[in-house]
Amino acid sequence: MIQKLKGTRDILPEEIKKWQYIEEIAKSTFEKYGYEEIRVPVIEKSELFQRGVGEDTDVVQKEMYIFDDKGGRSVALRPEGTAGVVRSYIENGMSSMPSPIKLWYAMPMYRYENVQKGRQREFNQIGVELLGSGSYLADVEMIEMINTFLEKLNIKDIELKINSIGCKKCRSEYMEALKDYIRPNLDKYCDVCKNRFEKNPMRIIDCKEENCKALNQNAPKSVDYLCDECKNHFENLKKMLEKQNISYSIDTSIVRGLDYYTKTVFEFVSKIDGLTVVGGGRYDGLVEELGGEKTPAIGFATGVERLIDVFDKNNPDFDKSNKLQLFVAYIGEEANLYSSKLVSNLRKKGIYVEKDIMERSLNAQFKYANKKNAKYIVTIGENEINTGKAELKEMETGETKEIDLSDIEDILKKQI
Repeated sequence: MIQKLKGTRDILPEEIKKWQYIEEIAKSTFEKYGYEEIRVPVIEKSELFQRGVGEDTDVVQKEMYIFDDKGGRSVALRPEGTAGVVRSYIENGMSSMPSPIKLWYAMPMYRYENVQKGRQREFNQIGVELLGSGSYLADVEMIEMINTFLEKLNIKDIELKINSIGCKKCRSEYMEALKDYIRPNLDKYCDVCKNRFEKNPMRIIDCKEENCKALNQNAPKSVDYLCDECKNHFENLKKMLEKQNISYSIDTSIVRGLDYYTKTVFEFVSKIDGLTVVGGGRYDGLVEELGGEKTPAIGFATGVERLIDVFDKNNPDFDKSNKLQLFVAYIGEEANLYSSKLVSNLRKKGIYVEKDIMERSLNAQFKYANKKNAKYIVTIGENEINTGKAELKEMETGETKEIDLSDIEDILKKQI
């Protein structure tokens, strides 16, 4: 038997309803803020992610699915959504459209992860990108939208954490101060942090190893090295969040894992297990880095698998399954033809109805209707065809009543 690849999973019918529900809430919420859906290719030139995400990031160095195609071109499966959306923004001339450009997506991503709970090699993200506004007001609106999205999903016990990692101008000074702090104890850090020291020392602050976290306790903070512009941006963000009654805390360990982030970075973290549910921030230099005009931007993404896990904890009684309203059983070929027409007409009226298509006996039809948890069952035979009347049985109570078959649509619609 051929089995699925390690790090992938099947999303079966009983679970897909949650996915559809969450995506519907995302779509309806984001559209009310002016966002439109975008879909970009799953496969891109590997250079896009090397330049966009960062040549020295773990994503590019260790996790990206990268290979030469049959034409000798180096290509990659997308490991995240932002770079592809920015490429599309540039390539399709969206900068000529009214700013800001607001885009959202729901797409699968691919990373060669060490497979464990919450980490798959094929995973799904819902993400949002806003291009064209450098104002703190865009940051606030996006955070407010995430709040609204999570509230509509009835996801509680979530804490907003924010930080500012500055711009290229002020970050260089911070990086030197950070390296000066780390250097005397570098040999005590984990191997990953040692490798990051020269290429991306700021990522050391984000290390989850307990020993490294302890060593970082008194490390310099990026917020203490902000230039006037970045400082004002961060202060205005905090003031506006407070005016909007959006609770937050400052977490200077948040730096995010991708090189393109600037200024504001944020995470919505579950208070139950401390894991990040939504993460994002500004990337004011990415459009220019990928060949476009200098364009400020901000975005976020949430892993759908992780979001569903949190959703389940907050909505244990969720049930959006499609309930079978009526099963039409039949006796004989004439009744089969009559039932088929009846079922077809009811479906056109928006009613979920089934009839046997396995050529089962009448008793087997009843058993099938019971297994499918049909709300009602009606049996059609020669007498029902001649009189236009039939017995409608409610499966749960066993109660029956005689109805005119011409009235069955109205009867069922009253039950919806």
